[in-house]
Amino acid sequence: MEKKDRLSQISERQKRIEQNLSRIKHKIAVLSGKGGVGKTTVAVNIAVALAEEGFEVGLADLDIHGPNVARMLGLRDEPFMKNGLIQPPKFLNNLKVLSMAMLLNDGQPVVWRGPLKHTIIQQFLGDADWGDLDFLIFDLPPGTGDEALSLFQIVKLDGTLIVTTPQRVAIDDVLRAINFVHEMGQSVIGFAMNMSYLICPNCKTRINPFGEKTTGELIDLTGVECLGEIPMDPAIASYSDAGKPVVSYMRGSEAEKSFRNIVAGILSKIGG
Repeated sequence: MEKKDRLSQISERQKRIEQNLSRIKHKIAVLSGKGGVGKTTVAVNIAVALAEEGFEVGLADLDIHGPNVARMLGLRDEPFMKNGLIQPPKFLNNLKVLSMAMLLNDGQPVVWRGPLKHTIIQQFLGDADWGDLDFLIFDLPPGTGDEALSLFQIVKLDGTLIVTTPQRVAIDDVLRAINFVHEMGQSVIGFAMNMSYLICPNCKTRINPFGEKTTGELIDLTGVECLGEIPMDPAIASYSDAGKPVVSYMRGSEAEKSFRNIVAGILSKIGG
């Protein structure tokens, strides 16, 4: 009897996941081959930019061990239950956000193996009330581990955006990430090159601290399009730490333009 009940619960959750996903037009994952490349900054800002364009957007923080989305949006609200479903807090009226950070005390670690992480991702997909969305953005942890495996097995995505920086070691990891996405039967929508250049504050000259050839080399190696190059700017970190998305608080800056270019590239790829 216990086994039948368990199978029934699994079947019911799968139905809820399918029902939820059927109400979401486009699903996009943001992934990096290694940590420290600004993946969450990209995920947060493209979600906010899409919302500012008038789309109904959801942002699911699937970085279970290092959830930073809530901090970058300045969200302190906790999810609550209604009609048996988790209600994700909102940033703007048309951007719903769900993150493990909303369920933890400050500094509390998540010490979980793969099966528990798989279960929480199922809950994010099946037990949360995302409603009718134009986009659901998934912020994945760096690398090719459990969270990405679970998501790619459960959800057929419109595409995955790969985030990287120009260093050669980062590019090695990008190649692994792209091959991983393809091996999972998913597609890569493009890549974003973070910390690509900086603008001299005195003479306003563009400087490429890691060289100018990396983006072209990566395109040649992978055949994947670069959707945008994001500058190195200390203000990006300052605003992100303060819970203020760059696209909203750095109007007219090179950084804002780069994120909006990435969004435009995503829209052109999926026909949005």
